[in-house]
Amino acid sequence: MSQDREAMLYGLGAVGLWSTVATAFKLALVQMTPLELVWLAALVSWLLIGVLMWRQGKLREALTTGWRGGWRTALWAGLMNPVGYYLVLFGAYARLPGQEAMALNYTWALAMAFLAVPILAQRLTRIDVAAGLIAYAGVWTIATRGEVFNVAFADPLGVGLALGSTLLWALYWLLNARDARAPLVAQWQNFSVAVPVLTVLVAIGPGFGNFIGESANPQALAAGVYVGLCEMGIAFVLWQMAVHKVSRTAKVSNLIFLSPPISLTLLHFIVGEPILTSTLAGLILILAGLGLQQLQKTPAPLEV
Repeated sequence: MSQDREAMLYGLGAVGLWSTVATAFKLALVQMTPLELVWLAALVSWLLIGVLMWRQGKLREALTTGWRGGWRTALWAGLMNPVGYYLVLFGAYARLPGQEAMALNYTWALAMAFLAVPILAQRLTRIDVAAGLIAYAGVWTIATRGEVFNVAFADPLGVGLALGSTLLWALYWLLNARDARAPLVAQWQNFSVAVPVLTVLVAIGPGFGNFIGESANPQALAAGVYVGLCEMGIAFVLWQMAVHKVSRTAKVSNLIFLSPPISLTLLHFIVGEPILTSTLAGLILILAGLGLQQLQKTPAPLEV
């Protein structure tokens, strides 16, 4: 099997898992708070990646890199992701229909392009600007649920949280652009910082009643474990393997466009969400903007 073919299979596996997580989020958040879900999912992912690194002989390296070798970066990166990002994202999913939160979250790539201007001193291209206008027209369509001339959003806080999660995700990757750590090592160190912080927050907040003792909720436990394995764990590993093996990153990055229609279908048939016309129209605009952005090769920059 060629490396590109193998990479595509890994990429399809990651996208397939990511297509299920919007449904998993909605089901899980019926059983627990966003904080409880982030804690359990992060714990599961931390344990999974720790086992993988142990099997690869990298766990000792991750533990002994020292303050300057990685733990200094992990201190702030772990607070951004998973703590900040997933608390905000799950807050959006708790307030909005899954289809709306999922579609709005897809604008993170455009947020990254615009934030790269002040952070990395990059310049926007004409295509970046056009893609942003198209995609954020889709955001407006979803946020107003089709009433595009009405500025009264159905749930302004939910929309704000969904868009805020895209900014956090984009900032996280931009600030990590010069991170020299191996991906698995970085992920495990970040989660090693996050899990104790989340544990303290759960202890002083909702507590561990959903997971320990007579009031333990098997459905909440199963949902959190699934999110930790699939969203933060296995899908991350598969995607890293795909990007590492493929000859040209665009071959696998375009696979992500398969995820939204699968996610909508699962939300409809499993969660029972009626698919809103405004969500479909807005999602088409968002994907069109993302697709336009990916089409550019070496365009002439437009200073903004």
